[in-house]
Amino acid sequence: MTPLLTACSGFLLAVLWMDLIFDVQVLQHRSAREELPEPVLASVANYYHRATTTSRPMSRLIALVMVILLAALAFQAARGHDPAWLLAVSAGLAGVPTLVALIHTVPDAVQLGHRADSADEQTRLARSICRDHLICAGGMLAFLVLWVAHTTAI
Repeated sequence: MTPLLTACSGFLLAVLWMDLIFDVQVLQHRSAREELPEPVLASVANYYHRATTTSRPMSRLIALVMVILLAALAFQAARGHDPAWLLAVSAGLAGVPTLVALIHTVPDAVQLGHRADSADEQTRLARSICRDHLICAGGMLAFLVLWVAHTTAI
């Protein structure tokens, strides 16, 4: 099960990396309280429109990998071979980003991708998505490092 856990978390980390390639444009304007420049909004919004809407059914693969990761972690816990602390920390490191993505980030990305809101609201959405992705990337990276370290220590 450990190879599946590391493969899923590595895949999700790679997806987050791709998202962050576009999100970093927001960070260049993080000190400004004003709207993001139109070229930045257009770039980020166009990416999220492709990633969440026009790429279906491929965009559903990400959600499937999240489910597989959590199911594999539950199976690993049911086997009872790993320390409880490892499973509890892993559940948080994988579960929080999954919930954040499904409940908050993806709906915001879909909304931003449609570009139907004011520039001020699109700016808020872009900044929120970037913040979410930084948090989720940290969680997935920590999950991956934890399981690789656990595997090499066995």
